[in-house]
Amino acid sequence: MLKAKKLKIIAVFMSTVLSASLLGGCASNKGTTTKSTQQIIRYNLGANPKTIDPGLNSSVEGGTVIANAFEGLTDVDANNKPHPGVAQSWTVSADGKSYVFHLRKNAKWSDGKPVTAHDFEYAWKRALAPETASDYAYQLYYLKNGQGYNESGLPAAQKTPGVAAATADQVGVKAVDDYTLNVDLENSTPYFLSLLAFQTYMPVRKDIITAHPTDWALNGSTYVSNGAFMMKDWKQKDKLEFVKNPYYWNKSAIKLTNLTYTVLDDATSYMSAYQSGQIDMIDTPPTEQTPTLLKQGKAKTYVNIGTYYYSFNLDPKAKLDASVAKALNNVNVRKAISLAIDRTALVNDVTKAGQYPATSFVPRGIIGPDGKDFKQKEYYSAKGDVTQAKKLLSDAGYPNGTGFPTIELMYNSGDLHKSVAEAIQAMLKKNLNINITLRAVERKVQLDEVSKHTYAGMARNGWSADYADPMTFLDMWVTGSGNNVVGYSNKQYDALIAAAKTETDTTKRFNEMHQAEDILMNDMPIIPLYEYNVVSAMKDYVKGVYRTPMDIVYFTNAYVQK
Repeated sequence: MLKAKKLKIIAVFMSTVLSASLLGGCASNKGTTTKSTQQIIRYNLGANPKTIDPGLNSSVEGGTVIANAFEGLTDVDANNKPHPGVAQSWTVSADGKSYVFHLRKNAKWSDGKPVTAHDFEYAWKRALAPETASDYAYQLYYLKNGQGYNESGLPAAQKTPGVAAATADQVGVKAVDDYTLNVDLENSTPYFLSLLAFQTYMPVRKDIITAHPTDWALNGSTYVSNGAFMMKDWKQKDKLEFVKNPYYWNKSAIKLTNLTYTVLDDATSYMSAYQSGQIDMIDTPPTEQTPTLLKQGKAKTYVNIGTYYYSFNLDPKAKLDASVAKALNNVNVRKAISLAIDRTALVNDVTKAGQYPATSFVPRGIIGPDGKDFKQKEYYSAKGDVTQAKKLLSDAGYPNGTGFPTIELMYNSGDLHKSVAEAIQAMLKKNLNINITLRAVERKVQLDEVSKHTYAGMARNGWSADYADPMTFLDMWVTGSGNNVVGYSNKQYDALIAAAKTETDTTKRFNEMHQAEDILMNDMPIIPLYEYNVVSAMKDYVKGVYRTPMDIVYFTNAYVQK
């Protein structure tokens, strides 16, 4: 999520954000809202979230739920512009490394208790605590001593060189009193205010989590939040029911009384529910219907700065079949598989929703200090290169696929994911004569397996920007990062990312990130397939919903007009 504030350093910006628009419905409706109109919206998430704990979630589905249930120090509007959230004002030091946030005194939790600076300090340190094992702990490394505290429980050999061990008390966040929060950063960070609206920076209540450490985020009675909506119930694999939070400081601006998230992952099922009026809003309609829906104006395409990709399990600790591990650890094999894929055909014939073939990992849409898009290089042809792919596979010791082990590709259930996987399976068989087996799992299982590196070979993944900077796509591949689903490690890459995070010269910083992406694409631990967009269908009576280019859907301005 993008939040920007002008510091001494020029903040990175992106043109697509400036044109982010309200989702006003797929057709016009000039009716009026009356007191009898039920202010209820039902939105299909597309999967049952693994968790909606702000400190533990790493999925888009959970991110949308959290964004509407919690509020950070800053918030984001319909144009993805920053504005005060729980913090009504703040000051920034001349060097951009120290912040003082002044919290509004009427901010309350859904049980009526005040939201305090102590709640933010606790939440951030909890996410960094080694025992929490948060995938997104690295998003808090911008805090002074944040990384040192997070790595304090690691053996010496696994700690990042040059990072001194630290205690929780040494982390750069401190509640001066109930309504004043001091924050110190390791380095001036142009996009820090963007991060403050991100889920990992949301406040949580220590008393609630202490009393219910494992299940507080599963039940309406304990899921105490401070945003526009509060949980009523979570029926696993069915729906999450939220209602308007009567204690939210800005409750007068919230029109919805009920917000329900359904979790259907079968496109035919949720399309049927949408058409019958059981659901008011869906994303990713059935692939075969998408072109017609778009042409008829019954669905729209929205910007999503993200990349759909496959990963290889390269973790040396992963318990892979020996022949599979040997094959995947050969860079020529990984490059051969990537070059055997015709991404142009994939988006034209399979996804069919106007996506762009991904020829890099960082997608288009992020503008650099030179006014140009960060994406300036195509690391391979979008159509692939079968001749070179066959040569690389032969060089790896598998001429015409001879002796190549069968590799499993795991993906989370969904018609689109299935169609993409089957297309890739067919391309690899035709172009390289290698066999890929497919395994569909529910979203929770997919997230668990990629997080723990327990998948058997290859896995479907996707990444949407958390903020408008290339770093959101690059620092996840640093050795040991919680979202490094590959188990990838390259010391030169790590050094470049570390340098870019401390660099104050924006041109040099972008050059360092370009060099890092060069290494990533040469090592090919992942296979970028296409750049995301979002196709969404919404009933014409649904108004005021907005979606950021980071693919988080907000219902704080939403209402029903019939």
